[in-house]
Amino acid sequence: MSGEKKNMDRWLGDGGMAIIAAVGGSLDAYGVDGEDLGWVSGSFVPLELACNPHGSVQAGVHSVLLDAAMNFAINAALRGRDRTNSTIEMTTELMRPAMRAETYSVRGDVVRLTRQIAYAEATITNAEGKLVSRATGTFLVHRDEKRG
Repeated sequence: MSGEKKNMDRWLGDGGMAIIAAVGGSLDAYGVDGEDLGWVSGSFVPLELACNPHGSVQAGVHSVLLDAAMNFAINAALRGRDRTNSTIEMTTELMRPAMRAETYSVRGDVVRLTRQIAYAEATITNAEGKLVSRATGTFLVHRDEKRG
């Protein structure tokens, strides 16, 4: 696959999922590194919908954004009509609170990609580069068998 880049531009922004934009997230850039492993970067400015009454982002919202980032990164690394099929397992850790209206960076990276399974990780960091939350996940990959 080296040298090829899957065009996923239509999925930039909300990643094809309205919930991402609704909570203040955006996937802004993607690519494939030198080992043919995908990545995605984005931003998160939490909206009221993402937060509890005290203005702190709810843990499930972190999980939604991190899952989306990992899926996007995997899909960026796949060819043609190959795609992620489902999240098999995911672990999310929150290290510090994310607060309404502050700006955060989102990053997703493929760690390992096999024929049927992909392993990925994603992070949300604050403006100072400190880790706010992170996730690791295992994903089922669907391969287009019709491809020659």
